[in-house]
Amino acid sequence: MQRLGIYQRLLGYLKPYWWQMIIAYTAMLFATLLNLFVPQILKEAIDQGLATGEARALYVAAAIILGIAVVRGIAAFGQRYYGQWLTHRVSYDMRNDFYDRVQTLPFSFHDRTQTGDLMSRVTSDIGETERFVGIGLMDLVSSVLLLVGVIVAMLLEDTRTALLALIPVPVLIYATLRFGFTVRPMFKNIQDQLGALSTVMQESLTGVRVVKAFAREPYEMAKFDQENDGWFNLRYKLIKTWANNWPFFTFTLAVSVFILLWFGGPLVLAGELTVGTLFALISYVLMLNGPVQRLGFLVNLAATAGASAQRVFEIVDAPNEIGDRPGARVLDVVQGEVAFEQVSFGYRDEQPILQEVSFRVAPGRSVALIGPTGSGKSTLINLIPRFYDATSGRVLIDGHDVRDLTQESLRHHIGIVLQDSFLFSATIAENIAYGRPDASQEEIETAARAARAHDFILSFPDGYATEVGERGVTLSGGQKQRVAIARALLRDPRILILDDSTSSVDTETEHLIQQALARLMEGRTTFIIAQRLLTLKNADQILVLDRGQIVERGQHAELLARDGLYRQIYDLQLKDQEDFAALAGRIEGAAAVAPAGQGVQTS
Repeated sequence: MQRLGIYQRLLGYLKPYWWQMIIAYTAMLFATLLNLFVPQILKEAIDQGLATGEARALYVAAAIILGIAVVRGIAAFGQRYYGQWLTHRVSYDMRNDFYDRVQTLPFSFHDRTQTGDLMSRVTSDIGETERFVGIGLMDLVSSVLLLVGVIVAMLLEDTRTALLALIPVPVLIYATLRFGFTVRPMFKNIQDQLGALSTVMQESLTGVRVVKAFAREPYEMAKFDQENDGWFNLRYKLIKTWANNWPFFTFTLAVSVFILLWFGGPLVLAGELTVGTLFALISYVLMLNGPVQRLGFLVNLAATAGASAQRVFEIVDAPNEIGDRPGARVLDVVQGEVAFEQVSFGYRDEQPILQEVSFRVAPGRSVALIGPTGSGKSTLINLIPRFYDATSGRVLIDGHDVRDLTQESLRHHIGIVLQDSFLFSATIAENIAYGRPDASQEEIETAARAARAHDFILSFPDGYATEVGERGVTLSGGQKQRVAIARALLRDPRILILDDSTSSVDTETEHLIQQALARLMEGRTTFIIAQRLLTLKNADQILVLDRGQIVERGQHAELLARDGLYRQIYDLQLKDQEDFAALAGRIEGAAAVAPAGQGVQTS
């Protein structure tokens, strides 16, 4: 992104607020012009008052200066008030644009982007940008206007002396601009490093339990120190650059005052220049000190804002590979037929995850997916709601290519329970109703009962109003999964996706959930990733995946008879579950027939 293009885009955020800009910049212009009159009034006070002994001229000058101060104070209020309003309004709009974009970007973007870096961009980078776009830009314009106004006033006062005094000014302007171009890439590196630092902190805080469990605090502190040292070293280089340039700015102004006294003093003594004129010229030169020093600071601020804005716009402009196509259809009514036709997919072209997968699921039928880790089970179901798009082939719902449908309407008909049952820092009721915020309390409780969550929810003092904490930290893994299942059921989807949704519940709880799902999945097309035998036995069809391909398909009994990969998985992982269930059944039977008062002992 070109440097000027970044600033033009930043200024574009001011366009909707043109009348606030008019007030702010009019007040700024008025205050700046009033400053230029003060040396003239002092000149008249010296030449007409002090030099001639006329006290009245001094009183008039004092009154005028006091009046200017009052008017300038009112103008300064308008400048600051609306300048700050514009500053924070622009940051508000930028933050909305950034957040909206992050929400619409696909899974592939979040797979390769660090959360800490995104947090740094939306907080630190937008914070740096907002300081410039509103009040910072106004101060920059004010400084430039005052600089030009002072030069013009000096030339009108006495051209010959002014030209001599202004000799260092072009050098000063060049040095200031050169300084800005030097520090801009330095600020970009600083902000990038701050993003890396934020990422390390975010990961460490998110995984603090793992850190403490493995006593890795020293390692995490060393990793953080390394990134923090990198940030400080970049800052230190900037500090040195600033320190090396700043004294030169002030020295240049001192040279101008020296020239005025060296050449102007003899002219005053010779009567070619009045004392008031010389004092006015010196006042104008000293007046340059403020805008020139602010100019250096504001160039610095502009450089920071440009670097930060570039990082913000990198996210805002990030391509969305999963966007709605032009003319995408709204999916209104869904029967629930799902078909994969020669579907292949890879996160990278050279690493295919799925290879020419084809199958069809009739409406209302259930499909269980099983296979070794990394076989492509989760990837396959992620293609149905278009979390990713197939590299080749088609995914169809009721004969419609999912890429021809709007994402909102497509996902409205799909209920999902992800493997990582994420809950928001809100009440249990709000988490269950997340997909249907207009749901009634009765509907929420009905979904919770179906997911066998109602009883444990009522065991909390606040019931459904219980706050679950960040990421649902106050609930157990099984409780979180049942809340997530209730959240999906409340959506009443035609297609249900359960990604290993019973992995964190005990056998008894899983049995209760399966009973509820058996009733509620009627008429819904259901995809289940599971490692539990009970789930597989109840499925209408089992797809066995290996290395991104369907190597076997059928029902439990016929797959066992084929003595293929499914039989190997059964012998290694599932047979123990069946043996345990049989043992539990025998124990329950023995307990039922035991004489009264006689217990059943097991070892």
